[in-house]
Amino acid sequence: MEPALALEDDNPDSHRRARVRAVLERRKLTDNISAEQAAASWEQDRFVARARALFYARLCFLTLGLAILAVPAWSRYFNFQGNFAFAGYFAMLLYSVANFTVIDHPRAGRWVTYITLCFDLLIVVVLINKPQVGGGLQSPLLGTQLLFTTLFAILFPKPIAILPSMLALPITARLDLLLNREVTAVEVLTLLWYSALNFTIVYALVYLSEREAASHREVVELQGDLKELAVVEERSRLAREIHDGLGASLSSMIIQAEYILGMARDDSLRSEIQELKNTAEESIEELRRNLQMMREDFELTQGLEDYVKTFGLRTQVDLRFERTGLARKLSPDAQLALFRILQECLSNAVKHAQPRQVQVKLDYDLDKVHLSVRDDGKGFEPKQTPRGHYGLLNMRERAMKLGGTLIVDSAPGNGTRVSFSLPSSP
Repeated sequence: MEPALALEDDNPDSHRRARVRAVLERRKLTDNISAEQAAASWEQDRFVARARALFYARLCFLTLGLAILAVPAWSRYFNFQGNFAFAGYFAMLLYSVANFTVIDHPRAGRWVTYITLCFDLLIVVVLINKPQVGGGLQSPLLGTQLLFTTLFAILFPKPIAILPSMLALPITARLDLLLNREVTAVEVLTLLWYSALNFTIVYALVYLSEREAASHREVVELQGDLKELAVVEERSRLAREIHDGLGASLSSMIIQAEYILGMARDDSLRSEIQELKNTAEESIEELRRNLQMMREDFELTQGLEDYVKTFGLRTQVDLRFERTGLARKLSPDAQLALFRILQECLSNAVKHAQPRQVQVKLDYDLDKVHLSVRDDGKGFEPKQTPRGHYGLLNMRERAMKLGGTLIVDSAPGNGTRVSFSLPSSP
């Protein structure tokens, strides 16, 4: 193994990235996952795990059902005999397997699980009420209803979703009356006892499930806040280091250029020194803008307008800036993308298009920010960009990264119009 490759494999950051990538791929998430998406993914994983447990519980009941069909005394007790009973058994087996195959689907998995669980409950109600003697509220299987209340509460922790299981008890009591079975005081007590147990189970499981979900959401949001704070602190640290290091060096370069400019007598030398001084001043302006963005102290509209004015004075090109709509605060990445695309557009126009006029328009819409740069220069064919020129590619990559759209409309002799739209929501 080569040393460089070995170092790369042993790098903790590489292992951490691989672990993060594996988890994101398993949960089918993107790199820029939000707290809401993380919470939804956790809830989906929790549901899938519980739904799989339900499938294995069904296998256990299906085994008992097969035993009921196989033992003559049991099948006579429930009056489950003939082809109809076997057809019902295999129907339950088929929908259980079908449910298992769609568990992972975000929406279909929940709906199919809920519907098939209602079918299971219906079958249990039939088993409880089928025997004429020892059935209904006297059935030894009545306790199974509590299990279904628990399953409904675990899988669908909403009061309305647990309603079918809660209705099983009054339906059983009503069937006792319809089947002319005598309802004694003990059976009324049984009904009240099971009702109290049902409400206790529902309250405990729904309450605990909501607390668990709320705690997980709080932890996810806290992790996101801590990550943002770490990013802000690192940006502030880098801003201080850049200001104190590179900023001081550029300031010294400007002062030295001014000093040498005062000593120089040759016009060509003075011109070169002046160009050096202008470049250092532009660099320190660019540095100042970057520091403002890093500290989230950059006002986009004013920054774009100032840059357009400065660029127009330096290049002697007629640049016009217009802003419409109500300005709103954007993320540092969004502000940087807008500013860099404006820089690239103006630089390309002056270098290649030789325009007489360039119009820059910044429009704040309800949910988007639009930047438009139009020039009346020579134009070009966007599909025939020369090799080694990456300006358009970089702009498109910035747009894709932030979920924006970039449209370049140009033709030889007809000028160029670049439109960049970006969602204004955080």
